[in-house]
Amino acid sequence: MAHAVFVTGGTGYMGSRLIPLLAKRGHAVSALVRPGSENKLPHAAKAVIGNALKLDAYAHAVSGSDTFVHLIGVPNPSPNKASQFRTVDLVSTQVAVKAARDSGVAHIVYLSVAHPAPFMKAYIAVRTECEALVQSCGLARTLIRPWYVLGPGHRWPYLLLPFYWLCEMLPPTRAGAQRLGLVKLDEILCALVWAVENPPLQLQVIDVPRIRALARERQQGS
Repeated sequence: MAHAVFVTGGTGYMGSRLIPLLAKRGHAVSALVRPGSENKLPHAAKAVIGNALKLDAYAHAVSGSDTFVHLIGVPNPSPNKASQFRTVDLVSTQVAVKAARDSGVAHIVYLSVAHPAPFMKAYIAVRTECEALVQSCGLARTLIRPWYVLGPGHRWPYLLLPFYWLCEMLPPTRAGAQRLGLVKLDEILCALVWAVENPPLQLQVIDVPRIRALARERQQGS
């Protein structure tokens, strides 16, 4: 079934790669962009000019979409960006949830983060607040919870793979290592596409083990 998908963060690291995949599978995509950034948006999407941090700035353009994918967040999160998490991640989610609800969207997909975790507490706290906003919107909702995504420009954590393998072998650390495991860019993109195409009745949470399983299922079925 083809969907009409509205994407925020369409020019970002994840969105710029997700949009062509959705379009290739027959979905109609509209994406929010800042004024002057239209040329950064993949050609497969219809550009919607607006401010992601201003209430009701783009809600009118969401009408007609059945799925809302919210990808906006501070790039390269780190502990020294705590204030930005609140002014960008949280505010943009407040705006997105209201726009989705007011526009009659049926399903909202939110790219969150794996938790609990022993570090990045400010980031996780804000993302947890954002999840609560999504949960309260009354729509069908999908929460996707990766930890660190490996891909172009994000390759140094490959050095941690032996540590992860060891932790996943030991019962006391297995659950945490799996929840906070590293996923590849194509795996998270696969999960996002799957989420768009498989809306839940109410709520579904796609954690790291599920992200990996969906990628394996897609690979086996191709």
